[in-house]
Amino acid sequence: MQVGFVGLGQMGSGMAARLLTSGVSLKVFNRTPEKIQALVDQGAKAASSLQDLADADVVFTMLADDPAVTSLVLEENGLITHLRTGAVHVSCSTISVNLSAQLAAAHARAGQEYLAAPVFGRPDAAAAGKLFLALAGKPEIISRLQNLFDVMGQRSFVVADAPEKANLVKLSGNFLIASVIESLGEAMALVEKGGVDRHAYLDLLTSSLFNVPLYKNYGALIADRKFMPPGFAAPLGQKDMRLVLAAAEHLDVPLPLASLLRDRFIRLAAEGGTTRDWSAVGALAAQDAGLLP
Repeated sequence: MQVGFVGLGQMGSGMAARLLTSGVSLKVFNRTPEKIQALVDQGAKAASSLQDLADADVVFTMLADDPAVTSLVLEENGLITHLRTGAVHVSCSTISVNLSAQLAAAHARAGQEYLAAPVFGRPDAAAAGKLFLALAGKPEIISRLQNLFDVMGQRSFVVADAPEKANLVKLSGNFLIASVIESLGEAMALVEKGGVDRHAYLDLLTSSLFNVPLYKNYGALIADRKFMPPGFAAPLGQKDMRLVLAAAEHLDVPLPLASLLRDRFIRLAAEGGTTRDWSAVGALAAQDAGLLP
């Protein structure tokens, strides 16, 4: 199987490396060419342009946001121009529900297939093949590519036939993660100002009521106040809150907590936090409480 991969950031590079372990012939493309070399050293072929992916049976994209996906897929000389009839585009990016629906329609007009496969997990999980994938698209196409999904993730979940539904699920999940980050930060600020060691408090929480990876991993980042280097940059969290609110408005679903989280990310950006991990939102409560400058 000829496979292409577009977008070799922290997540994409790990996912592409996992695909190489499955024995496929992999071509990789990135707008910043130097990010390709590590994968070439592992056996991938470098694509100098999107046109080089014209022979691919399936192309995965892992890009930062709607503008990046639109530019590399839909605009003039984009991926959709070069994919052959019957080829599959699998978008793993966290993008808007609306754009995902547009991609599905555009690929259908071009005689191509489209799946949405956004992922849950940070870069270390991507490198280890421990992601969770939310899949949506034609069942027969998902079945055909299941072995590739199994290499990239520890489990995949088929959520719907319409691709954009997977993006709705992904956005809802990131909303929940951001909610945990904010609530952990607030609770830690409360007990710390009351004289309780925040690390001991986190140990209690994650050894009892909240003995789950999400609380352990993000709780440790907040307790250690270790937000650099970012595994998931704060501007991406802000983008996701904006997109989940847009989806909620379209569906007439009030999400008051998402509005609060959007404002927290805006505040973090205003204070120069754009280069930090999105878990830095969890430190704002300590700052509000006078525990941090």
